[in-house]
Amino acid sequence: MLIQDLLLQSAAVRPDAEALGFKDQRRTYGELAADTARLGAGLLQLGLAPRDRVAIWLPKQIETVQAIFATARAGGVFVPVNPVLKPAQVIYQLEHSDARVLVTSRQRFQSLAALLADCPQLDHIVLIDGEDDPNTHHWKDLIATTPAEFPRAIDQDMAAILYTSGSTGRPKGVVLSHRNLVGGARSVATYLGNSPTDRILSVLPLSFDAGLSQLTTAFYSGAYVHLMDYLLPRDVLKMVAKERITGITGVPSLWNPLSRQDWPDEAVQSLRYLANTGGAMPEGTTRALKEQLPAMDLFLMYGLTEAFRSTFLPPAKALAKPTSVGQAIPEAEIMIVDGDGRPCGPGEHGELVHRGVHVALGYWKNPEATAERFRPAPNQPAGLPREEIAVWSGDTAYRDEDGDIYFVARRDAMIKTSGYRVSPTEIEIEALAVDGITEAAAMGAPHPDIGQAIVLYVAGDTGDAELEARLRKALATALPAFMVPQRIEIRDTLPLNPNGKVDRPGLGRECEAFFTGDQT
Repeated sequence: MLIQDLLLQSAAVRPDAEALGFKDQRRTYGELAADTARLGAGLLQLGLAPRDRVAIWLPKQIETVQAIFATARAGGVFVPVNPVLKPAQVIYQLEHSDARVLVTSRQRFQSLAALLADCPQLDHIVLIDGEDDPNTHHWKDLIATTPAEFPRAIDQDMAAILYTSGSTGRPKGVVLSHRNLVGGARSVATYLGNSPTDRILSVLPLSFDAGLSQLTTAFYSGAYVHLMDYLLPRDVLKMVAKERITGITGVPSLWNPLSRQDWPDEAVQSLRYLANTGGAMPEGTTRALKEQLPAMDLFLMYGLTEAFRSTFLPPAKALAKPTSVGQAIPEAEIMIVDGDGRPCGPGEHGELVHRGVHVALGYWKNPEATAERFRPAPNQPAGLPREEIAVWSGDTAYRDEDGDIYFVARRDAMIKTSGYRVSPTEIEIEALAVDGITEAAAMGAPHPDIGQAIVLYVAGDTGDAELEARLRKALATALPAFMVPQRIEIRDTLPLNPNGKVDRPGLGRECEAFFTGDQT
């Protein structure tokens, strides 16, 4: 199967069933399949060749989903770009992915115009709104194209590139095949028990693997998915009640405030399950949600973009083991191994290794990082003609006596805040561009609501009363809101380790208590 088959098979079985909604707009499976056929044909008329990249920089709306599946039908590779990124970050992903087509809005396109010289490979701009422009293509023309015969593809072909931040350098593009995406949809839909009666609320960015999974699991199951960008947690509760939502997957920064809300009766009655990803759910939040929604199934999950999803804790164990991420999802094996690749015993810390249908193809244009993270699976028979590749997560974990897994720590310096993985380097680059800053180190400090808060340490003139204000203004201009530090510490110098490098572990220990009991 290919990713577009998830939509097409449900359209063949239930063409009149609602598939997708946004605000008051609705598309049935039959309508959505027809939309993607016409739009895919329009992309072919632009000269899109098999495996050409199509970047999609739009908010979460009907056109975003249409563009994703139309790209797949046309044989292309979709690159969903987080809508909250700033222009320079978008340009990096366009240039790095070698995108030939960009689908966006006129206002967003105008914000990129001065930087597009850095993307000579970008041949076509498709705008979903505004007046006709001789330098761009209009959405209404492409989606009116007569359907055509689409190129042949196989399940091992690349289907998507999802950008995920690393602990050093720029974000890496994880290359996912059709097999990865379909296997992920089948696996997640199996343990969540999704069916055509489900109504799923999509609150995560579609550029995030768990956000994209809301579409693929829904279409695999023939369910309905409603798109939502919320401003306040209370808005989510209202939407659950209005749309009779049965399932939501979110991150701790959503569940923490929702656990303190009074859930309306309509929401309590319709919800079948909640699922958590993007960071550990605080135990108090788990218990508060279960108290408010006693009949609701709560799935605690762990995942890697490099493997889509990895583990889940069955709902029956949520209160007994609220800090566990459970065991392997269907069609995967999760191993915890020591430094020599040998299996760890119960309670023994080791590296989490994922093998199975979900293992991605690697990182786009980054053979060094691919070789580091995608390596032969442990304990393979010597006679295999070709070694199986697994994802070596770099995450430390252990199992208990029952085989349930507990996440310990990431080996790298990634900051996980509000469900996002943030590269400290990206923040530090912008800080060092500010006049008067000589050193910078971004750290993650434990925070009760958002997982980790970003603390930025900088070396500069502590007597400059305007330095912090200038720095905050520069960061707010250059970075999306979720990457702007919650706290800035200005020092004359930053502490160094014996090798002359910034003592990051020391700074990390220092900032651990900054937000404990203080959410201001």
